[in-house]
Amino acid sequence: MADIFNEVDEEVRREKLKAFWDRYSIFVIAAAVLIVAGIGGWRAYEYYVAQKAAVAGATFEEAVALSEQGKHAEAEKAFAKVAAEAPKGYAALARFRAAAELAAVSPDKPEQAVNAYSAIAADGSLGQLWQDLAALRAGLLVVDTAPFADLRARLEPITAAGRPYRHSARELLALSAYRANDLAEAKRYIDMITADVETPPGSRQRVEVLSALIAGEGKAAAERVGDGKKG
Repeated sequence: MADIFNEVDEEVRREKLKAFWDRYSIFVIAAAVLIVAGIGGWRAYEYYVAQKAAVAGATFEEAVALSEQGKHAEAEKAFAKVAAEAPKGYAALARFRAAAELAAVSPDKPEQAVNAYSAIAADGSLGQLWQDLAALRAGLLVVDTAPFADLRARLEPITAAGRPYRHSARELLALSAYRANDLAEAKRYIDMITADVETPPGSRQRVEVLSALIAGEGKAAAERVGDGKKG
């Protein structure tokens, strides 16, 4: 008797499955086709991205070779091409290299390179790390020529605690303030450098020299005032 009930249950299950399949088979097949098509499309996209990255890498290496040969104008154009056509990672690197080549082409007239770095620094899509580095590179190009106020406007934001290039930015600003004879500002940046436990040893040594120069000038100025009073 139990076998009869089992056979009936099995028959009922088959009929339910058949009814389900008759009703929903088109959706099941459609879902399977979509899954297969999606996997195929993703594989095709991965292949496309890999091919594009390979082309960008080859073009980037060619531009590097031109730079190493001293062909800076040609290298700049090649890097600019990579920046315009390559995936994001290569494009960002190429923008930096293109700006560096502009600086190498006209070391006495760095305006174009500074503008290129400034454009990178203003591009929020690249992220703070890239932007700060670009601002610092621009500052390095003009530290000997730009007024202290201009350099401060460019670099002050990246001197804040936690910013990755704060040490170099503070050092450049201390030097620029000293050259502008703004000793109070120079000392402020020096204090920021010495108080930061993460300041690299090289930066500490250089600002110690700058501090000694400022102290020496202060002493000399005081002596001049004293001599004037005696006279």
